[in-house]
Amino acid sequence: MENRKWKIFLVEDDKVIAEEIERYLKIWNYEIKRVQDFQNIFNDFKDFHPDLVLMDVTLPFFNGYHWCKVIRDNSKVPILFISAADENLNLIMAMDLGADDYLTKPFDLEVLQIKIRALLRRTYEYFETKNIYYKDIILKCDSMIVSIKDREIELTKNEFKILEVLLEKPGKIISRDEIIDRIWQTDSYIDDNTLTVNIMRLRKKLEDIQIFELIKTKKGVGYYVPPAN
Repeated sequence: MENRKWKIFLVEDDKVIAEEIERYLKIWNYEIKRVQDFQNIFNDFKDFHPDLVLMDVTLPFFNGYHWCKVIRDNSKVPILFISAADENLNLIMAMDLGADDYLTKPFDLEVLQIKIRALLRRTYEYFETKNIYYKDIILKCDSMIVSIKDREIELTKNEFKILEVLLEKPGKIISRDEIIDRIWQTDSYIDDNTLTVNIMRLRKKLEDIQIFELIKTKKGVGYYVPPAN
């Protein structure tokens, strides 16, 4: 992973901020494509084939939420939001539309690089071909699909890894800190709301295929799935 030249698609309309990010990330050997035409962002995305997207929220013509949905409808590429808007509503909206992480301006460029590196690592180095079985539920690790009988639904990377952590040890309470550490590899820059939003979204997806109350909450401690027996 370290020798690969990763491609970053930068969607930031503030020229000063965009140039600063571009200069810094190039030092770390990233290939950067900075958006110039904010009416045709998706066309540029398709032409560039990036490994990761950095997406601002406030943009000309259409906001970052719109472009996040467009990209997510067509690609599983990781999306990291960068925005001055730090209200919980914006975080929840970004995660609901398929974003993988969120960083609030102003931020240290070193923190941005750490987040990018962790997101690339967990996206492109993780998966093995295997399945996890729990009662009638199958978690397909190569495709990030959870199924039960004739119903199935695709998960995001974060949703998949949360469910994997819990299904690996049925009946064991997994602390929030342990889940955060497993998914994001660091707890230094992760808003606790990020995990909460991902859990909520995962529960909703499971309910969509009629898997109800699989993920239990131990208040003030963490989460668990009941023992299989």
